[in-house]
Amino acid sequence: MNKLRAIAIHLPQFHPTIENDEWWGKGFTEWTNVAKAKPLFKDHYQPHLPSDLGYYDLRLPETRLAQAELAMKYGIEGFCYYHYWFNGKRILEKPVNEILESKKPDFPFMLCWANENWNRGWNGAEYDVLLKQEYSDQDDINHIQYLLEIFKDERYIRIDDKPVIAIYRSTKLPNPKKTLSLWRNEAKKHNLELYICRFESFSESGGEITTDMGFDAAIDFQPKSRYIREIIDNKSFIEKTFRKVQKRLHWEVPSYLKNLFYNAKNQGSIVTYDEYINKAISSHKVKYKLFPCITPMWDNSARKKESYIILKDSTPQKYAKWLSIILKNFTPYSKDENLVFINAWNEWAEGNHLEPCHKWGHEYLLVTKRELEKINKGW
Repeated sequence: MNKLRAIAIHLPQFHPTIENDEWWGKGFTEWTNVAKAKPLFKDHYQPHLPSDLGYYDLRLPETRLAQAELAMKYGIEGFCYYHYWFNGKRILEKPVNEILESKKPDFPFMLCWANENWNRGWNGAEYDVLLKQEYSDQDDINHIQYLLEIFKDERYIRIDDKPVIAIYRSTKLPNPKKTLSLWRNEAKKHNLELYICRFESFSESGGEITTDMGFDAAIDFQPKSRYIREIIDNKSFIEKTFRKVQKRLHWEVPSYLKNLFYNAKNQGSIVTYDEYINKAISSHKVKYKLFPCITPMWDNSARKKESYIILKDSTPQKYAKWLSIILKNFTPYSKDENLVFINAWNEWAEGNHLEPCHKWGHEYLLVTKRELEKINKGW
């Protein structure tokens, strides 16, 4: 079996920017949301507080080096940085720019174009657009010409010597097939071939989307909102049936059974990590190239007062069990088509991180390294 490469998704929004100062207040970073988080129910793990690296600033080279060293120590072989492009306007680009200019750290990386509109969704104003994506052929050309200089970096992650680029919401593109064709044609002028992936996020999945649009592969993106909806819909049906029986029998519902249907103030969606794992591993194997992904935990209630999603009761042991299944079930498509994604390295406001926290320390990192070594060394 070919060796697997674990790539951790990395959020660069841990430094102040002019735009965030204007939109959210002076000095805003992801830490602003993280620090104000509060538990919503008994034993709810909030806030998630960083331990080893503290409330870091990604403008500092020491921080970026410390992240890379920590990742390497525990078997992570690269970061997938979110890349923001709005008709030539770039946001949160400073960390990657400085990695490119300084040539440090010496750690593999790739980019994922986060091509959504920026809005005030964090405070419930989904339709208040702050930065809008405007697509055009010329913008596609301008964009790829900018990216090509990054792809030439010797640290950039490749498959068969082709730089790997991902698109977060490919179905948002008005003509994905044309965009990809323009990108590939521009790359050929620089003697480069591209390996273009799409994230399977939200409900945007299926081989027809991946292959018909001209992508080389898809990247699973966990957690999937449709899995969570299906779990909740099933629980709602069971709960309604249970309530009918209870009413007929005049039976007081024990508290431990009430907790099966618990939803904090009915403002968000809460399922257990175990429920989610069972749903994820029971999904059917696809017939197109799909790189697997796992999330160690998830809780974006630090960002959202409503419509949050919580996978409660995650532990390193449960995560390790799921990771083990993913690694065993994934057969690389070729020697280099061996990527496994972890969402995420540092999504602290989504309660979703491998970076050490005060509650779990290095435990998620330790089990990640252990499971990767098992599969790669053939234990």
